Amino acid sequence: MGSNFGEEGRRLSYGSYLKIPELLSLQECLTEAHDELLFIAVHQAYELWFKVLLQELEAVRDRMQLDDTFWSRHALRRVSVIWRLLIEQVEVLETMSPQDFLAFRSELAPASGFQSIQFREIEFISGLKNPSYLKRLEASPEEQARLRRRLEEPTLWDAFCALVERRGSPSLEEVFKRRDLHGELFDLSEGLLDHDESFALWRSRHVLMVERQIGSKTGTGGSTGAQYLRSTLDKRFFPELWAVRSRL
Repeated sequence: MGSNFGEEGRRLSYGSYLKIPELLSLQECLTEAHDELLFIAVHQAYELWFKVLLQELEAVRDRMQLDDTFWSRHALRRVSVIWRLLIEQVEVLETMSPQDFLAFRSELAPASGFQSIQFREIEFISGLKNPSYLKRLEASPEEQARLRRRLEEPTLWDAFCALVERRGSPSLEEVFKRRDLHGELFDLSEGLLDHDESFALWRSRHVLMVERQIGSKTGTGGSTGAQYLRSTLDKRFFPELWAVRSRL
């Protein structure tokens, strides 16, 4: 009797392929607080999804540079779905009461979500480049090098503008008004805006969660907490795509 697909050699199992034992060993709580495990797991999951987002955003940019609009649009759809997932994940953290969070919050200082290197990479590749973060973040040499590379490399908007130029340099107004002629550019612009809007929605949802947990207290990393987060809500990756709507 022949063996089933995948049984020959048996080099891998589900656990060994995904490195489940190693993964489950990474949630090291500093206190006996019940909700600390939840807090760690949610934020580690965020970082895993940030890693996927960066891969997809790089693919969008690189495929636009190759005039591959189909793949760029496909990857942007995936990016939007991931953002929806991350927005919904905030609700899991909101199952913690303020008292539950305060039971272990003091142990986190000076660690802060502000220090997420991958989060800054997402901002940089999307167009929000801020060189000051290289000095403000407590990053390893390897992380500093990654951020410097992101500052130097083309953004999604750079790639889109170069694509528009190769397609005859129509204005954004023309792209929107003549979708029969510029359908691929229009679809890409809408996909980019979906990414921008979804990121803004995640920011807003995150601010509300922080206010619900700690009110007006300062952040563990020394920031002003929700006050600082609220100051970021008006940031946009692609302001031109928002502005064109006023000119149509």
